[in-house]
Amino acid sequence: MPYCWEKSGWGDNDFTFSTVADAHSGSKAMKVSLTRRVSGDRKALITEDTTCAPVVTAGKQYDLGLWYKTTTPDASLTLFRHDTTLGWQYWTDLKTLEMQGSWTETSVRTPAVPAGTDRITWGVSVYGTGSATTDDYTMEQVADPVPPASCTGTPEECANGRWTVLPTQNPVRSMHSVVLNNGKVLLIAGSGNSEEQFNAGTFTSAVYDPVAGTYKVIPTPKDMFCSGHVQLQDGRVLVMSGNKAYPVAGGHGYEGYKDSYIFDPVTESYSKTNNMNDGHWYPSATALGNGDVISFGGLKEDSTGSVTAELWSDAEQQWQPLWKVNQTWSYWGLYPSMILMQDGRLFYSGSHVFGNGTPGTGSAIYDYAANTTTAIPGLQNKDERDQSASVLLPPAQDQKVLTLGGGNIDSNPAANRLTDVIDLKTANPAYVAGPPLPQGTVDLGNGQVAQTGAQGKMYVSAVLLPDGKVLETGGALHNRADPVFESSIYDPATNTFDPVAADPEARGYHSSAFLLPDGRVMTTGDNPGNGTWNHDVSIYTPPYLLKGARPTITSVIDNEWTYGDTQRITVDRPIVKAELIRPAAVTHSSDPNQRFVDLPLSVDGNNIDLNVTSNPNLAPPGWYMLFAVDANGVPSVAKWVHLQGPGALSSTAMSADASGEAASAHVHDFADGLTGKVTGPGKKRTSQKVSPTLSGCDPHYGSINVCVPTVFPAEVAKTTAARCAWLKANDYTRLKINGKDDPLGLDPSRNGVACDQQDLRKSTKK
Repeated sequence: MPYCWEKSGWGDNDFTFSTVADAHSGSKAMKVSLTRRVSGDRKALITEDTTCAPVVTAGKQYDLGLWYKTTTPDASLTLFRHDTTLGWQYWTDLKTLEMQGSWTETSVRTPAVPAGTDRITWGVSVYGTGSATTDDYTMEQVADPVPPASCTGTPEECANGRWTVLPTQNPVRSMHSVVLNNGKVLLIAGSGNSEEQFNAGTFTSAVYDPVAGTYKVIPTPKDMFCSGHVQLQDGRVLVMSGNKAYPVAGGHGYEGYKDSYIFDPVTESYSKTNNMNDGHWYPSATALGNGDVISFGGLKEDSTGSVTAELWSDAEQQWQPLWKVNQTWSYWGLYPSMILMQDGRLFYSGSHVFGNGTPGTGSAIYDYAANTTTAIPGLQNKDERDQSASVLLPPAQDQKVLTLGGGNIDSNPAANRLTDVIDLKTANPAYVAGPPLPQGTVDLGNGQVAQTGAQGKMYVSAVLLPDGKVLETGGALHNRADPVFESSIYDPATNTFDPVAADPEARGYHSSAFLLPDGRVMTTGDNPGNGTWNHDVSIYTPPYLLKGARPTITSVIDNEWTYGDTQRITVDRPIVKAELIRPAAVTHSSDPNQRFVDLPLSVDGNNIDLNVTSNPNLAPPGWYMLFAVDANGVPSVAKWVHLQGPGALSSTAMSADASGEAASAHVHDFADGLTGKVTGPGKKRTSQKVSPTLSGCDPHYGSINVCVPTVFPAEVAKTTAARCAWLKANDYTRLKINGKDDPLGLDPSRNGVACDQQDLRKSTKK
């Protein structure tokens, strides 16, 4: 190898490294060849030591250039960085090199160098049969292009953003929010957690137009209350299961049905698909790198827990029969957060809804191809992560996941401030504790007071922002009670939270928060235990929209993108980064498909070439919001682009190539040294028994709209008077006793009404 260059690579392949006389300049060039490849790659890199690796400055960007010739379309410019604490780390693939038979010059701009990085190394990686010959490498630091921002709001707004409550209310009790590829928002209510609407067969959805500020109510064929949903690669929305029946006191709990529907943004109407194999009330829904969708968990038609994995085939446009889907016969719970990893495996983050986490560590990696589950350690208080939020941090190439907050519906403790971060690019990944959630104020029934001690929140919403940070907002201290007013912005680069303005509206159970194409955040809903519903809608304007003029994407040459492409856009002024953000499909704090995919830049004035990942597992096929961001973190309004291509049909561990080997995208070796307990498929079974009070509500009291907690907060004394006082403070009205049982002791007079004057007098006498 030439001085300061080293051989690198991994996987099952045959390769050669050589120097050749056919140079661009001088007498020699460097050549990497693969003659057989099952997996992995080979690359020539600048040597990872202090003598050879170039020094860099955190926060700066660098233009990397070289001359090359290739005989394979499977070659890319690959970048590593030296972290002063963790050592050398894979950073990102910057650019896929197009096949060239003669010497061709190329360049690409790095993202801003992360904090703690002092050196980088880079080179060309070959991950398909053929060769890449390279010469004349260059590296230049990019000059700071933009003067400091100027504040266009009040100093408070420019520091912390501002919230606006819209004058027009949401007409439906929506708990599901899906941003459509035309910029509108599908808001699904079904029965809206209303027994009256369920019995009347009144099921609703609405489409909200953020530009016009208008709503259109959509006929909805079935009760999609607590269904699953995900955008398909063509922009339509797959909606799976929903509510077949509400609980009955002394009888069954919630029930899920097998039906599934597709919502078409063009016609704004639903059409039925074939049925799933099971009912799934509260199912997961994860888009895969080949366009398929995999789903786990939820409740069956008999209100037991489903142990059946479901697979939607993008090619066949239908749910697959049971015999065609790998099964572990595991019960993953309700809305388990299953995040697609860069090699096609699934990371269960430990976030879920209701009850406890999975047995063991509470977090796991599921390998569909091998049909094995490996326990992942480190998640704090795994059985108090109900209604926590988990998000794949920006950029997706970093493969880091953040989990925030949570509680426990069963035991109803005060929700926690815990956060955990995991780096899935390490050989044996484990969660490490992150900084605690900032504290805000909580309404305990007598006005807002400051949170104290370890008080945090459940029902957390987490939203990826185009400047590469995460907004967390909303929440409550207890099961469907005691709203928390607090918002903050998490910075993955510094692992810190910055408190910002709080949503003035309560946003607890059945609330949603999501990014709009104009860079603002919309929040909807709140369904406290007394059965009421908050129809007010809030809009958050982040500080980056109060820093002066925004960059504009003046043209997108082509909005149909293919994996490994270079796509050109034009902008009206300098930008430092661009990214794809997958539009939201969020409910109950859960959107496992939310992701921010970095697009390395090649800059020529106002012409920007964007380098699209060659790995569909990093960006599953579909429609994405394209943002351009300037040096002050100010984003453009998004343009919509459609990402798909041949690679999307074969690059996931869910499929196999013609030789029978699992198809392998261009990924770097990571999470390959797992030491956690590995379990294979269990014995085939029909379901998992669950309690009828799984939702934390006792159906012995009031209508099904009302949630009297099965366990009151710890500070509430175990007396009729104290419990009734808590219910009154939380605006519960007259509660009828359903049946003869009174497990919470709210009707000592036994007159069939809880907490009336007779009950309170009887309690006082005791």
